[in-house]
Amino acid sequence: MNCYLDTSFVVAALAPEACTVSAQAWLARQLPGSLHISDWTLTEFSSAMSIKIRSGQLSLDQRAEIVAVWQNLILDSLHVSKLRPEHFELAAQFAANHELGVRAGDALHLAVAHRAGYHIVTLDVQMARAARLLGIAQVQFPEVTATPVP
Repeated sequence: MNCYLDTSFVVAALAPEACTVSAQAWLARQLPGSLHISDWTLTEFSSAMSIKIRSGQLSLDQRAEIVAVWQNLILDSLHVSKLRPEHFELAAQFAANHELGVRAGDALHLAVAHRAGYHIVTLDVQMARAARLLGIAQVQFPEVTATPVP
């Protein structure tokens, strides 16, 4: 099974969060060559690390360690999909659908996963709900499924 990792999952797997242990355990069980991200994930990950520093959740040294692990993960285990105009066009359609309730960045992740036929791996409850509504297969985590989804 090919899986597309959403930024919420990547951040939880690498930075200390409530879901870190289960995210890391899931990653360790995956087959080589089965994990995908997009160049948008690279941007969002950088932003998330900066937010964690500004909010006092990480020190500069901790961020440096996490970024080193992230770079190794990219080199060793992740395929990085280049975004194309078709991804943005589909993301615009998803974002325009008010019933999905997704922002532009999440719509872009969903578009990449949808176009490639990947399962989406997310810890974002709203994105998981949108994926279900769009018929995008996903990996279920207790942290997501335990949260009531309207």
